[in-house]
Amino acid sequence: MAPRTGERKLQILQTLASMLEHPRGERVTTAALAARLSVSEAALYRHFASKAQMFEGLIEFIESSVFSLVNRISADEPDGHRQVHAMVALLLSFAEKNPGMVRVLIGDALLSEDERLQIRINQLLDRVESTLRQALRVATVAESGESDLSAAAISAHANLLLCYVIGRWQQYARSGFKRLPTEHFAAQWPLLA
Repeated sequence: MAPRTGERKLQILQTLASMLEHPRGERVTTAALAARLSVSEAALYRHFASKAQMFEGLIEFIESSVFSLVNRISADEPDGHRQVHAMVALLLSFAEKNPGMVRVLIGDALLSEDERLQIRINQLLDRVESTLRQALRVATVAESGESDLSAAAISAHANLLLCYVIGRWQQYARSGFKRLPTEHFAAQWPLLA
């Protein structure tokens, strides 16, 4: 029995993500993807209008996965410092569990794709930075009782944390997924906090 449309779409996205896990970082073509799935390229285009739409599906998966967990952290953890720690740990462990998605997050897999995909990743990263900034603001209010205590310092700290995460993702991808993003995190966190 042939898979239903929703199941086939998910299967296409899972296969695309697994193809991105190969450390050599070769460009994924629709022909290679179709061959891996044992279907024709036309069958792929029955589910997605373009390869860019397939990558958009991966980006949507990343957004929904990461932000549902980030929102849970914000709701469940009242301490801003613990929120920030949990969010950074989440971003690192998400990458560790989803190496193919790392290549999307760092833009590596999107180099020769539609420019709007990189714009979408940039927006996702801006949202992550904003979420970190909000958690740092919560921590600042709890410490000093003031909400406007050095907005510039809070922004700079949130940006530093995001740069750290992106750097760990880059190192993970460049090492052929051998240098885990969470490696040394416990030792490095006091320097970042």
